[in-house]
Amino acid sequence: MRRVVVTGLGVISPLGRDPDTLFAQLMAGQSAVGLVSTDGPAGQHFSIAAQAAFKPEQHFSAGQKTDNLDRASQFSLAAAAAAIGDSAIRVTPDNAGRFGVALGTGMGANKSLEDAYIQLLLRDPNRLKPLTVLTVMNNASAAHIAIQHGLGGPNLTYSCACASSAAAIGEAFRQIRHGYADVMVAGGTEAILTYSGFKTWEAMRVLAIADRNDPSATCRPFSKNRSGLVLGEGAAMVVLEEREAARRRGAHIYAELVGYGSSNDPVHITKPTVDGQAQAMRLALADANINAESVDYVNAHGTATVLNDVTESRAIKQVFGEHAHKLPVSSTKSMLGHLLGAAGAMEFVISLLAIRHQAIPPTAHLDVPDPECDLDYVPGQGRRDQDVRCVMSNSFAFGGTNAVLIARQAEA
Repeated sequence: MRRVVVTGLGVISPLGRDPDTLFAQLMAGQSAVGLVSTDGPAGQHFSIAAQAAFKPEQHFSAGQKTDNLDRASQFSLAAAAAAIGDSAIRVTPDNAGRFGVALGTGMGANKSLEDAYIQLLLRDPNRLKPLTVLTVMNNASAAHIAIQHGLGGPNLTYSCACASSAAAIGEAFRQIRHGYADVMVAGGTEAILTYSGFKTWEAMRVLAIADRNDPSATCRPFSKNRSGLVLGEGAAMVVLEEREAARRRGAHIYAELVGYGSSNDPVHITKPTVDGQAQAMRLALADANINAESVDYVNAHGTATVLNDVTESRAIKQVFGEHAHKLPVSSTKSMLGHLLGAAGAMEFVISLLAIRHQAIPPTAHLDVPDPECDLDYVPGQGRRDQDVRCVMSNSFAFGGTNAVLIARQAEA
């Protein structure tokens, strides 16, 4: 089997438009969570979320049409262009058929779909934009990335809720490892901060109660006083490449992707299980052919819901044994919110940056420890000058899908 490395990173995040800015903000414990307003039938609707500071004109030329691109597609195109530029890889007619796209999204083109229903139900039931189908289909983002960059290889979209983009990266990894492609642009996108987006999540009663004193501290993973998740938006993309080809062209290699594990919780559509999460972690370790003690940092799924945080803590202890209590584990959702289908890709990028900077980002706002969550969650501020050679990124989803990625420092 061929080896796979990461040679390019691109992000659109609530904490900056480039990976190093994002990581610096995370290390400082800076939270992007705050009050967000959306337009609803009864006027302005306000909720707590982490919004990306995104302006299309900063990413698209004057000649590029964005009218038929949902915000989620705009995010993914910008992040993919940044990742491809970062990798300095060239697409030519000779190699384009071996370059592909794998993208994950949970809710797809939420804003465009909401606009279509508003038009049909509140304005004119006989009048709709001609390209509505092409705008709202879940594979629109991947299609536009492939078209923009002339990528003729596999073009795949994965939608398994909060594990979507981790699964996309894992499956792209397999495409290269088993010889079906040489390069894959992989990651995820989500733009759920709309009136309907907030209302659907509010109806589930899983959103956090806003902190009245400091709204930015509303998301508190692993804390005794956590009250639920906070929504976020953005995109993260990576360029995956066959290792020897990357070496031959002198590419900068962030890390080697060595393990991917996927499992399911076949119990309840919203209830995670310790065994299911543990299985995905064990499968990733076996795929990487390493033991649990080799992992130096875990970027946890860490949603700040009561059930998830306890379940994940127990699953980590089941997999890592005694090493679990020596292992730094943090949830960057405490500062970025939950990017749903894009969360796995964003957190994988953050994990790679932990290797790059030899530093571990914190779990912010963890001031009141939960006795049932008794691991080292790196509370408060990040840790620098750490020995970070191997990282694990966990993504666990409604619907039961669990996806775990493992990367390690590239060999010299």
